Order: sequence, then C-alpha cells, then structure tokens
Amino acid sequence: MSAPPKARLTHALARVPYAQFLGVRAELHGDELTLVLPYAEHLIGNPMLPALHGGVVGALMELTALTQLAVAARSEKFPKTIDIGVDYLRSGRPVDTFARARVVKIGRRIANVQVEAWQDARDKPIAAMHGHFLMPEDESPS
Repeated sequence: MSAPPKARLTHALARVPYAQFLGVRAELHGDELTLVLPYAEHLIGNPMLPALHGGVVGALMELTALTQLAVAARSEKFPKTIDIGVDYLRSGRPVDTFARARVVKIGRRIANVQVEAWQDARDKPIAAMHGHFLMPEDESPS
C-alpha cells in the first residue's frame, strides 16, 4: 500500500539537504502543493536593496518542480533535472516566498513542468520557471 501524499511529500523534502538549508516547508491542500520559503537573512543576495539571491529563488522553483513530480509519480526516487529556464520578473523582497508547480505533461521518460514564485500576491509573480525532467525508471518487476 502506498503512503499518503502528505507523508510522501515530507519524506521527499527530508531527503534534500539544500531544502533543509533553505528552511523550505510544504503545504498540501488536496492535489495542490505549495512550497514556502520562510525569509531568513542568509538568503539575501543584494544587501543594498535588500533582495533575495536569484539562485535561492531559482532553487526554490526547481525544488518545487522536483517535489511535485516525486509526489505525482509515487516514486522513492527523485526525477533528474534535464534543463530549466528561469525568468526573473521582479526583485524578491525580504519576506516569505511561495512557489507552486504545474505539471504540463509526464511522458514515459520526460516530464514538462512550469513553476511560479510569488510573495504577497500570486497574481504578481517574482519569477517563473519552465523545466524538463528525466523521470525515474519504473522499479516494478517485468
């Protein structure tokens, strides 16, 4: 019997040391997964503004895509990133940041995912990501 989605999600995030470093936590409401990046001073990339480091925002979105795919595939293995493209739309302010992934398609081997990150309002994203991921091979016996 497969573990419930919330348990798979918690297990998936616990296996990613960088998620622990960022302090990312997950919220699951039905099928909708949102990763939350709580603000912390060590996440600032430009202290003059101050603004979140772009790599942190990109990593949050990639982690959101990988976690969404791991939960959707019900696999113990994470997909592997093939490529991602990030569009930075505005500076990330020193506040909590949220990200949500939309799985466009999961094929036999490749998945296509879009992610948006926002802070105060979801309709005002700070960044968007599009990526392709190699799905883990089915482990069931032939």
